[in-house]
Amino acid sequence: MRYTDWSFTAPDGSRHADSALWLGESGPRLLIVPALLDEGHRLRRLSVEVMRRLANSGITCILPDLPGTGDSDFPLEQADLALWRKAMGDLAQDTGAQAVFALRGGALAAPEGLAGWHYAPIKGASILRQLIRARIIASREAGVEERQDALMEQGRAQGLELAGYRLGAAMIAQLGGAQPATEGVSPIDQELVSGAPLWLRAEPGESREQADALAAILAIGLRDGAKA
Repeated sequence: MRYTDWSFTAPDGSRHADSALWLGESGPRLLIVPALLDEGHRLRRLSVEVMRRLANSGITCILPDLPGTGDSDFPLEQADLALWRKAMGDLAQDTGAQAVFALRGGALAAPEGLAGWHYAPIKGASILRQLIRARIIASREAGVEERQDALMEQGRAQGLELAGYRLGAAMIAQLGGAQPATEGVSPIDQELVSGAPLWLRAEPGESREQADALAAILAIGLRDGAKA
């Protein structure tokens, strides 16, 4: 396991450097797009455990932080879904990734035109509703009343602080209408993986059984693809 450098182009044309977790040195290469924001933290351990199993099967995995998240130095407020998709596309091209595995909201940031799998994909509007609901509850506990429609209007105009993340206006607007891609992509429902979804836990967790199940689905799919 190592970290590899990669870079992407921001909307203003500037280049920004980041790093990605790289595991495996041979076989087909799989780009893993993490879940978004808090769910990305909760599913990080699962993602790495899937990578370990795939590497043992002769599959190379690349797991980046989306620009503005994790260890990325890029300002999150300047990021949006279009930037994330373009950055993931640049990374896939630079690393020679042949397929993509996106977790949850990561399906909204997966590069266009790259076939693969989406694990329990979720619409952008659902993510936005969850984040705004969490803010309203936190504000109410602090003695402040906020309304969803007013927050949405504010977010589309000037961005919003949601769950500790400062999201820009472009991100808020794009999330509202974002749908996971379906062409060339196979969804992986939680029923296929079994067990309670790890993204619903209050703290990051792990499950050997779920990692085994996901790795098996991906390994079989990648081998079948290589034979085709």
